[in-house]
Amino acid sequence: MAVPIDVATGPGGPAPEPVVNVPGKAIEGRSLGRIAWMRLRRDKVAMGGGVVVVLLVLTAIIGPHVVQNPDTFNSSLVDPTFLRPTGTFGGISLAHPLGVEPQTGRDLLARIVVGAQYSLLIAFLATCLAVINGTFFGVLAGYLGGWVDSLIARAMDVFLAFPLLVFALALAGVIPDSAFGLSGNSLRIAVLIFVIGFFNWPYMGRIIRGQTLSLREREFVDAARSLGARTPYILFRELLPNLVAPVLVYATLLIPTNILFEAALDYLGVGLYVPTPSWGQMLASAVQNQFFAIDPEFMLVPGVTIFITVMAFNLFGDGLRDALDPKTR
Repeated sequence: MAVPIDVATGPGGPAPEPVVNVPGKAIEGRSLGRIAWMRLRRDKVAMGGGVVVVLLVLTAIIGPHVVQNPDTFNSSLVDPTFLRPTGTFGGISLAHPLGVEPQTGRDLLARIVVGAQYSLLIAFLATCLAVINGTFFGVLAGYLGGWVDSLIARAMDVFLAFPLLVFALALAGVIPDSAFGLSGNSLRIAVLIFVIGFFNWPYMGRIIRGQTLSLREREFVDAARSLGARTPYILFRELLPNLVAPVLVYATLLIPTNILFEAALDYLGVGLYVPTPSWGQMLASAVQNQFFAIDPEFMLVPGVTIFITVMAFNLFGDGLRDALDPKTR
């Protein structure tokens, strides 16, 4: 049976209705950044992690100026016989919301807040160092290829096989009291940033190298070459802007790893000098002095703080990765 054809609309069936433009209302486009933000905003878990991260950063910046002096001893708050805090739950009170330290009576909240400042500072700066080195060498290896790629790849293998923890322990034992115009904790912080950041760049380098290998065959790179663009222009004006998303995502995921590594070095006694507060140092004190037996909360508070911090960064980093690259879901 033949299908009747409507002469008014043609053989293809009814014509689609024309788009009616509302007077005074323009069609608004969405940038890639706005689309990523809309995806991220729909991810409640990632947004919760982001809120915690922002609160931690604000606490590290403002908190040390608000809390008590973390080095003030309060012997009246400690039982002289058992050296444990008086009162329940580690001496929790309005003046000391998280209790006090056994044996010394120092305010635990103040030491946690000041420790957050040092931990986040070292982790952020070490991550920046790793990102800069990893991005630079990764782009060079991926774009130039050949012997440059082979040389950088072998260097990455050497750094990845390097016993970083053993090196950090050995380096802490040989550094002088002052060097490069720094001394005390300033020198120790600089050493920690160098050790953590410089030896972690191959992880970022491998990721950026893989991204660059796919980008260098794209049409916009071929167009830049055909117009006579030099290598530095292609690297910094064509490739790097397209690598911002993976750099940002993996930098967010690298920060919690550096926080854990800094806490591990503090735990092993090669971190900040005593009595400067640090989360790993508090855990080490709880274990070495067996404070966990008389005051379990003293060990629980820094442990939970590290757990929450690392979890928040990981959740936010995962959500950011899904928002910037939905294909990874």
